[in-house]
Amino acid sequence: MTSQRIDLSTSRMGFVICDENGRLRMERLDGANRGWLHPRAGSPLFNVVVEGVCYEAQSLELISHREEGFVSGVQSHVFYYQNPVLMVEQHINVYEHEALLEAWLLVTNRGKIAQCVERIDSLALNLAAGASELFSFTGNWGSEFEPEHRQLDGEVILESRSGRSSKGNHPWFALKAAGGAMLSGAVAWSGNWVMRFQPLADGGTCLSGGLHDWEFSKILQPGESVESPPFVVVIGEDLDAVSQQYARVGRKFWYPPNPVAADLPVEWNHWWPYEDAEINQEVFLENVGKAAEMGFEVCTLDAGWFGPSEAGTFWEHYRGDWDQVNHERFPDGPGVLADAVHDRGMKFGMWCEIESLGEQARLAQDYPEFVARRDGKPLGCVCFGNPQVQEWAYNTLRRLIESFHCDWIKLDFNLDPGGGCNREDHGHQRGDGLYEHYRGYYRTLERLRKDYPALVLENCSSGGLRIDLGMLRQTCMTYLSDPDWAVHDLQIFWGASTMLAANVLLHWTFSDWRNLNPPSQQTFDPHDPTLTRKKWDYYTRISMLGWYGISQKLPHLPKWLAHRVVEQNHIYRNQVRQFIKDADLYRLTSQPRRSGEGECWASFQYTLPTEDETLLFVFRLPGAEVERAIRLKALRPDTLYRVRGLEGEYQAHLSGRSLMDEGLLFSTLEEEESALLKITPG
Repeated sequence: MTSQRIDLSTSRMGFVICDENGRLRMERLDGANRGWLHPRAGSPLFNVVVEGVCYEAQSLELISHREEGFVSGVQSHVFYYQNPVLMVEQHINVYEHEALLEAWLLVTNRGKIAQCVERIDSLALNLAAGASELFSFTGNWGSEFEPEHRQLDGEVILESRSGRSSKGNHPWFALKAAGGAMLSGAVAWSGNWVMRFQPLADGGTCLSGGLHDWEFSKILQPGESVESPPFVVVIGEDLDAVSQQYARVGRKFWYPPNPVAADLPVEWNHWWPYEDAEINQEVFLENVGKAAEMGFEVCTLDAGWFGPSEAGTFWEHYRGDWDQVNHERFPDGPGVLADAVHDRGMKFGMWCEIESLGEQARLAQDYPEFVARRDGKPLGCVCFGNPQVQEWAYNTLRRLIESFHCDWIKLDFNLDPGGGCNREDHGHQRGDGLYEHYRGYYRTLERLRKDYPALVLENCSSGGLRIDLGMLRQTCMTYLSDPDWAVHDLQIFWGASTMLAANVLLHWTFSDWRNLNPPSQQTFDPHDPTLTRKKWDYYTRISMLGWYGISQKLPHLPKWLAHRVVEQNHIYRNQVRQFIKDADLYRLTSQPRRSGEGECWASFQYTLPTEDETLLFVFRLPGAEVERAIRLKALRPDTLYRVRGLEGEYQAHLSGRSLMDEGLLFSTLEEEESALLKITPG
């Protein structure tokens, strides 16, 4: 028997695959001072089910291996397997200086007759016993990033079947071993996905997943191929180490480069105080004038600009008819608004729900072949599995961008397509409609980014119900949630930043909602006599943890509050956002819970790794104990640090050892108050 070891290791991860006489097995996956693989049960590496037969690495012949050395920090490997009817290419990328890998498959029918692919697991690993605590998040409207902790004492399936990646569960997990080390995984896909944890007979767990096999099948004619979404695995000493690697690789390799998004411009959006009922040309322009005075850098026109020219029309009913402008509300059209924004030195943003189809939209009558249907019933959206829809969507968005001089497009999606379209008469098969929808949507966004490289694309889906590493390879940021009350904000930021860097997490500070049925906690009133500067700072600084924005009636803010918005915008632009863009994030407290049952102090540390500068956010939530010592991380023990408030309200000099061991004691903050401190050597 001939044997060859293929080393995919990095400086932080031992990763070795062994080729034994044309059969591949994973020999090592080490990191965080732990070997993660089962010592006896060889890992399948992947699973592909074709015509009811499951194939894995050891059941197929390895015919070749191609390696590309580290190029700008990434090393690519492709393993080619085959049998008489099937070829499988497994792509594996590893990243220099990180313990992170991603794997995906290209499956090709090399036989002479059609073959039906019924399941594709991009990665399948047999993990050693001892990692038994599974951490994940559920997700629903207004309850995104709800934590779940469970023991792996039987089979566990994490999945989404809604047709949106983070409706039901978020496509991420962390498996904790004794001693605290973690192995985390995420599926880079915006539709239905699955991650399975299945017990092995002699201990340990088989981890597999990627594209969900529920309601999925794809018939490949001879020579045809299907590609699976990437499955990402990260190893770290703790949750911070895991999330920092997701963030570093995301910033350098995954998130699309964009010159406007790189600056994290401060956004004003009209939606919550006006919705579509009270927004019009005069109101928007009045806000634009105030936004310029107050230091905003983007003004976004949300839903309400399109549809028939009647003031009382409801935006949801006419989604799809993007050629119509409601001239009752906007007599001169959105282009005039854009010109006013640009004349004041700001960027202009515009909302569009390009995938959705309102019940009164003409588009369905004019182009019935565009309509996504399942078992004959319309799903409320167009089907991007139809190439004609991709062309229509691209041309529609191009027209909006050019006609209305858009710098920013907010792309929303407010419905669950479930298993997706199963029509067979417009470009896809019965079993692959949702898969082809997302492949087509991705292609459309890629085309837009190529043709408009400075255009900011914002991902939104009923707030935060389609947040995943696949969509974040196509858009500049993701909107986190519709509600934005303070404790909810802290919970979702804490959760989302386990997988995504802070600079791609957009959320507004506590908004003044017009909505008649808001969550009970969504109570912000800028004219409330109990609202103080310290409370407003508390709300605002929570939004400053990521990409920062506001949705308020700017012309009607109390004078003192408008003045404070100006000051806070200046602080974010000039002192905070450099940390949000580049720093490593540390969670210094556990996750707050919107229910009030979780942690009631929240603290986040941002440290610039090359400059040894740190920004510290501290929040005292309702119900918190009177004082808390916040212990920092990753400082130099023997260095003397200067600790100061960004507005000069606090000064101290402490050693790194003291800041990490004893911490900073906060004993004077009232409930719903905060501190924002900068910590520098010297």
